[in-house]
Amino acid sequence: MARFDEPMPTMHLPWSTRLLILPLLLLAACAPSGVRKSVAPPDPVILVSIDGMRADYLERGLTPTLSAIAANGARAEYMRPSFPSLTFPNHYTLVTGLRPDRNGIVANHFEDKRIPKSRFSPTNREAVQDARWWNQAVPLWTTAQRTGLRAGTMFWPGSEAPVHGTWPDYWAPFDASVTDEARVDTVLGWLDLPAERRPSLLTLYFDRVDTSGHDFGPDSAEVDEALRHVDDALRRLLRGLDARGLGGRINLIIVSDHGMTANSPEQVIYLDDIVEEQAVHVVTWGALAGVRPLREHRRDVEKALLAPHDHMSCHRRRAIPARLHYGRNERIPPIVCIAEIGWMITSHAAMARMKHFPLGRHGYDNEEPDMRAIFVARGPAFREGVVIPPFDNVDVYPLLAHLLGLKPEPNDGDPVSTRAALH
Repeated sequence: MARFDEPMPTMHLPWSTRLLILPLLLLAACAPSGVRKSVAPPDPVILVSIDGMRADYLERGLTPTLSAIAANGARAEYMRPSFPSLTFPNHYTLVTGLRPDRNGIVANHFEDKRIPKSRFSPTNREAVQDARWWNQAVPLWTTAQRTGLRAGTMFWPGSEAPVHGTWPDYWAPFDASVTDEARVDTVLGWLDLPAERRPSLLTLYFDRVDTSGHDFGPDSAEVDEALRHVDDALRRLLRGLDARGLGGRINLIIVSDHGMTANSPEQVIYLDDIVEEQAVHVVTWGALAGVRPLREHRRDVEKALLAPHDHMSCHRRRAIPARLHYGRNERIPPIVCIAEIGWMITSHAAMARMKHFPLGRHGYDNEEPDMRAIFVARGPAFREGVVIPPFDNVDVYPLLAHLLGLKPEPNDGDPVSTRAALH
């Protein structure tokens, strides 16, 4: 039998054509290997991520649908991302309850000596689909499947790899050209499946707000337009749920992975002005830099980088400030340099290769106000008109497990922090 998570000829068709045959593919989907327990499925839970949705974007008056959900449901003053405040680490944190230092996705770009001749990157399709990068944690969809529930992920980091031997029941490889409307319709199509094949856990990912923030800056007209667009997609989702009689049965949680701050070409730290380029291997650049000194230059590099610097602090891996919960995982380079908010760490050569300087950036200290994320929820489990204090994004995982009636894997989350949002 065909499986939607396996390569098949239809994946080479335009996405609009694939959507037409999607219900047939999903009906033919077969379960992951192993025996499913027969359980009564709970009310479905939809976890929506608006990548790069800074907490104060809600105050712009451009998202009436999201604002109405926040006003009539439950929301947090803000949600604190995990460090580093980057996309892949925080999306995996949301579904594992483990901070990046423990879930293994320690940055958007990193290396592992046990996976030689490879480098993890969001654009490296081979790495993204290699479970070895993801197996340090167990995503919630895997836990759900082990108890007999089904899961569908619409472009969620981690869902393209057979983590611990299995994919979600329904998933698709990330394709930025797929419209937000098509993403919503795919999720709604999964809810149209017969009860025995309908997922109980569904995730939905929107990236336009983040992309516009990077390209044009968080205060740009383009970000404003992206906010309007994603709000239209949320309205489409709500109308689709109502049309199916599911509006009062679905527990809907809308989050973001991090915020965004403005960058400028005048606020750049050139690492090769501090250490010789041939003395180090730089694993990642940006709001933070991961540096591996070459053996024969280790002392000189440490002396140069660990000294005080304007707009940047550098730390040995094991000496990163404890409040960041970062530095124990061996995938983290020996030296980590963290830029001051709004500054960027790079090299002269890397700067020269840039075709477009990003006017917005994230990845900074997760305590920075510009890095704050959103948490908004509605549904039968949630109280109405409630605003709860700020909390860490690791706390979303135990909340999701509770809503699905699942025993959570060991995690860093605190279920008490979101309890006031529930009935």
